[in-house]
Parts: sequence; structure tokens; C-alpha cells
Amino acid sequence: MVSSDKYEAVIGLEVHAQLATNSKLFCGDRIQFGAEPNTHISPITMAYPGTLPKTNAKAIEYAVKMGIACGCEIVQTNYFARKNYFYPDLPKGYQISQHTTPICKGGQVKIKLADKERYIQLNRIHLEEDAGKSIHDIDDEYTCIDLNRAGTPLIEIVTEPDLFSADEAWQYVSEIRKMVRWLNICDGNMEEGSLRCDANVSIRLKGETKLGTKVEVKNLNSIRNIKKAIEFEIDRMIGIVENGGTIQQQTRSFDASNDTTFAMRDKEEANDYRYFPDPDLPAFVLSNQYLEGIQKNMPLLPEQLYKQFQIEYGLNNYDAAQLTEDKATADFFQLVVVYTKNYKQIANWMLGPLKQILNEQSKNFSNLDLAPKLFAELIQLVEDGKVNFSIAAAKILPLLFASKASPLQIAEQLQIIQVSDTNELAIWVDEVIAAMPDKVAEYQKGKKGLIGLFVGEVKKKSKGKADPKMVTQLIEAKLNK
Repeated sequence: MVSSDKYEAVIGLEVHAQLATNSKLFCGDRIQFGAEPNTHISPITMAYPGTLPKTNAKAIEYAVKMGIACGCEIVQTNYFARKNYFYPDLPKGYQISQHTTPICKGGQVKIKLADKERYIQLNRIHLEEDAGKSIHDIDDEYTCIDLNRAGTPLIEIVTEPDLFSADEAWQYVSEIRKMVRWLNICDGNMEEGSLRCDANVSIRLKGETKLGTKVEVKNLNSIRNIKKAIEFEIDRMIGIVENGGTIQQQTRSFDASNDTTFAMRDKEEANDYRYFPDPDLPAFVLSNQYLEGIQKNMPLLPEQLYKQFQIEYGLNNYDAAQLTEDKATADFFQLVVVYTKNYKQIANWMLGPLKQILNEQSKNFSNLDLAPKLFAELIQLVEDGKVNFSIAAAKILPLLFASKASPLQIAEQLQIIQVSDTNELAIWVDEVIAAMPDKVAEYQKGKKGLIGLFVGEVKKKSKGKADPKMVTQLIEAKLNK
């Protein structure tokens, strides 16, 4: 990326999150990604004459949840508007959205950068319906239309022009995706179009306060593409200005094959859309009681849980951050602490052996088939010295998935319970010491690091069943005489 100390970028983002409702925003048509084209449609989706929309109450609830999580002002009296614009894949010929009265105003989202934290200011969060999908690569002569997605409920999360680099934009969208998943209002799968981003990018001389001419890059469907598109646009704009040109206000698209953008059309202004209240949808009012009910049922947010994990369970910054990276992980941790107080060991096991197994199986904590009680018993088994950590992780943990047997029962079946009988351990220790007189001599001359060699040999001889702590004590006692 070419940079210039003369300029700074100013970026505003519009993130569209598809709400995880069962049906569309204004009718009962089912929402299902990957369904056969045009199988989840109805007269309302098709905009047949005489049909009337009806608002999905769950979509309103989800929008309010996101607004509360972002510290927005919830607008209690608002309405939907018609946005008049030619959508080839929206049969009505207009989109039902919100304009004058978005459901959420203001708010902020905290991002963490390498050297600082800061809050990105939001302008609004509003509800709207999605358009269908135009498919250009099936037929050589015609564009094919799939209307399954038409009418799907979205929230559009609009920032102020308050981001100043591609890295900040990358971090912000990552936080939005984490938040909608945490609240369980959107799956956040950008590859399926559940989360999409439009980036408004401009540049100005450093020290200037007036915004430059902006360009909007539409429908960025991965965090990588968001970062690459913004970096390209900043470079492109600086190049135009430095060569004496003028930046045109445009809508552009991103070509992921070569990380460049290209012009689609001149950018419309808001008044080009001719917004007016939708006459078929009455204004809706959110009562104080309704908002209090949603607030009461909100989960603790990641930042709140992060602090709780540190204060209540004594976890360090890293463990607390990793365990609150997604809600399923945090939920599992909180289920396990019911059965054991070894909080640090729970974190170590979850972020170590358990996460490794899940990665190998292409799973995560949201589809984990492991009883928290059995997991806690495994941790306690190791803490009690009955099985060593490495054997427990390699041999017992994989067998606990979908198992009804306890870790102790599995350990007994595998004959891997650690031997703590001093007499039996002493026999193995004596045999190992007798077999390595030269190493004994080196150890007694000061090469104390050899203790690991002796312990390892006892471990081999016992087939992993010797308690390493007791073995170490026995060996040191014999060699230091």
C-alpha cells in the first residue's frame, strides 16, 4: 500500500446484518440459505396487487437488542418508509426501509488496536428488507433472479465518518460480527451474505476538518475484502489528487481476484430515493415495559464478562479475552465452573487440548458434545494426581465426547491410573538408576538437568503410570545421598 504523510483517510461503514428470524420482515415466507431458487416466496414477496405487509415482531426485538448493546437511544415511536429505487430483484420496485425515524440513534462500538482502544461513533441502526439475488453466470443471454432472499429482515448499522484506516475498519467489523453472534441475532456468516459491508471512503489533507468527496464501495463480503478495498481506494484517491485530478462521487465494486475496485455508477443523494412513510404499514410504538423486558433478558456483553472472569475467577487478561471471544465458549466455561473451582485449569484445558480436538474436527464450542460435569471430573482427576496431564489429554479426553462413562472409569479401563505406591515406584527407580551408572556419576558431579532423563526412563518402564512428582522426589533422594 502506498501511503502519503500529506493525507488522512476518513471512513464510514454501513454494515448490513441479516436477522436470524424464521420468516421475512413483512410476511411469513421462510428464510433458508441455499434453498432451491424461488421456493420461499409468496404473493407478498412477489408484490401482487392487493397484498398487505405485516411487520415481524421478532425483527424489531433483535434490532432493539443490538441498539441496547451499542448504547443507542431507542426510538420508541417510528415507522417504515419506502425507498424508491430500481431494484431488478425486488418485485415491488421499491424497498421498505427506515429514514427519518431509525429504530436506534447514536451509540458506539469499542475497538481494540495494537496500541490503544477507542470508541467508534454510530449514527444509527435501522431496519429494512433485503433485495433478492441477481445471478449473471447461469445463462449466457439472461440474468436469472432468485427471490428467496427478497424481504429478509436486515439491520443496517451506520457509523459516523469516524474511522481513519483500513485496520480500524477491519477491527470494527470484527467487533460487529462478534456482537451479533453473541446476541444470537445474526449468524455473521459473510460467505453466505448474512453480514455485508459498504464502505464510504474519502481523503483530506492532514489538519483539515472538512470531509473530502466520498466514494462508496458496495457489498464487501469478507473482512479481508473490506481491508483490501479501503486500502486500494485510499491509494487510488491520493494518486488522483497528486496528479491534479478530481475525485468523482461514485458507487464502486470490489474485484477480489486482483484486489481492486471499479466504478458502477454515480452515487445517488438521499433525496434521489424520494423517501415517504409506507402507507400500508402503521407506525409502531415501543412501550417502556417492552424495552424493559428486552433489557432484562439481555446476556452479559463480552466486555462485562471479560471483567467478571478476571475478578470472580482470577483469570489473566489472555485467558479472559480468549474465553469471551464468542458466547458459546464463555457459556461452556460457566457451566464447568459449577463442578470445579480449578478455574485456571479449566481455561488451560479449554484453550489447549479441547480446542485442539475441536479444530481437528472442524467444530467449535457451539456444537460441542461434551458434558461439562465429565470435563470437570477429568480436570479434577489430573489435579488429584491420578492421571498425568498428557495421558489424560491424549487418551481420556477424546473418549469423553458423547460418553456416559466417567473419566475415572475410562482411566481404569485403559489401565492408566498413576501408581503412587512408594514401594512399587522405588523398584522402577532402582532399576533405572542401576542401568545408567555413567549418568548417575554426571548428575552427582553437578549435572542436575539429567533428572528429567531419569524420570523419563521411569515413565517408560511404568508405561506412563508412574506419578512423575513422586518419581522425581524418589530419584533426587537416592542420587543426593
